[in-house]
Amino acid sequence: MGPLLESLAAGFRGDSSRRAALDEALRDGLPGPRSEAWKYTPLRALERRRFGVAAAEPAAIDEALLAHIPSPRLVFVNGRHAPALSRLDGLPQGVSLRPLSSALAGGGEALRFLSRRFERSDEVFARLNAALADEGVLLQADAGVEAETPLHLVFVGAPADGDLAWHLRHRIELRRGASLRLVEHRLRAGADARHLDNTLAHVHLAQGARLAHARIQDDDPGATALLRTDAVLAEDAEYRRVDVELGAALSRHELNVRLEGDRARLVANGVLLGTGRRHLDTRLGIDHVARDTSAELLWRGAAADRSRAVFHGGILIREGADGTDARLSNKNLLLSADAEIDTQPVLVIHADEVQAAHGATVGRLDPDALFYLRARGLPEAQARALLTGAFAREPLAAIGAGPLHAALDAALARALEGVVAP
Repeated sequence: MGPLLESLAAGFRGDSSRRAALDEALRDGLPGPRSEAWKYTPLRALERRRFGVAAAEPAAIDEALLAHIPSPRLVFVNGRHAPALSRLDGLPQGVSLRPLSSALAGGGEALRFLSRRFERSDEVFARLNAALADEGVLLQADAGVEAETPLHLVFVGAPADGDLAWHLRHRIELRRGASLRLVEHRLRAGADARHLDNTLAHVHLAQGARLAHARIQDDDPGATALLRTDAVLAEDAEYRRVDVELGAALSRHELNVRLEGDRARLVANGVLLGTGRRHLDTRLGIDHVARDTSAELLWRGAAADRSRAVFHGGILIREGADGTDARLSNKNLLLSADAEIDTQPVLVIHADEVQAAHGATVGRLDPDALFYLRARGLPEAQARALLTGAFAREPLAAIGAGPLHAALDAALARALEGVVAP
């Protein structure tokens, strides 16, 4: 057992069922290059590090950091709920939003929620989460609720005495016919917050439910973020989300979606923007189980400096899932000779009467478009920035106009200011 797992295991405080999950993680160890799902995610340096457990009370931060995030909002700092920074006024009627810690005190349902088993040997971080999670978000919308006001979940990494690790577990549940808008912010407060964030989210959409979900990941440049989202869609449910990946030294997000009900619909777009020496890794696993389901996946990546972006887009159409319409597009820009982008679209079909397409490209800015702008008087740097911005913003359209789109666009605009194209 290496320093990482040893230090994480030292923080264990759970019961026998959670101990079993921890023992499985310690037995299998971290996945290596032979694991197909992890071969592009560098874990060797992380394996040698040690992390402490965050104090029970959240670290103090400047509230001005949150000035642009309205209520209702639930705030966590270094993995701890921050009641003084949270604002739940204006929470729509029929919507429940609370920290997991408030439910854990009562045991029962919350503990059963954490007891899910993970069978694959490479699901080590999911097992660690099952064993160690003591905080997170419980969000529920009652049947028929239509909430137009976006809810905000805020996760802040702040400097501390030593490097910390936290394990958050979320459950987002929309009951029959409910409609909700959600914005997830991952922010940094100060410098040198080289923490480890191991988060697992479960999303359940009942029949006819609709969720619009925007996620902005802008962690500290030294942080490690290992995130996973498992979503299940029932009949006629619709899940729209856009992920904007901007920060962390090592960032990995697994998005697994099962379309279990007939006519379930998924629109999942995203942007990967690499700068410095960052490594950004995204894996999609889209599973079409029922008839007449659809998935539209549009991802754009841009890598500058010595960064690396990795994208895996996996689509599985099962036997009997006739009428499926699945489309994946992943285009990428290399903005530096030292940057690297790896992309792997995968399409597996076991059904007839389906429409499916996937494609991926890696290249540089179009020289003809660059010449066109320069011929009209734009300096080269401005012309490159204009083309890069238009390219990166294309996936944002999935979320529609309004406050969710505005939040994504503002975060992306700030990040693009720091991209220096050659």
